[in-house]
Amino acid sequence: QVQLVESGGGLVQPGGSLRLSCAASGFTSDYYAIGWFRRVPGKEREGVSCIKSNDGSTYYVEAVKGRFTIPRDNAENTVHLHMNSLKPEDAPVYYCAAAPYNGCSWVEELYDTWGQGTQVTVSS
Repeated sequence: QVQLVESGGGLVQPGGSLRLSCAASGFTSDYYAIGWFRRVPGKEREGVSCIKSNDGSTYYVEAVKGRFTIPRDNAENTVHLHMNSLKPEDAPVYYCAAAPYNGCSWVEELYDTWGQGTQVTVSS
């Protein structure tokens, strides 16, 4: 059974940086995708970034391009989300999710395993 555990959320000032981590376990296939999503209270969850397992291709929504990166640590089975130049609107709850196929999508229904979420607060 696939399990995902996020960590690394916290409080950061506008313009600051934060690193989120998603520790994954239980994969039985080499073909999957890991996505990062976020949700502001009262709004739908939105995709932020995604990485494919086989070739490491990465994808970002326009709002975070140039500021966020999604590196992976294969030895630790962990996918990170490096967030730079943070803005107050970057500050909802972040979730990582796993899709059982090797393709990235912003459609959350395609992801069948979710982490518990980690809170990010951007405030001075």
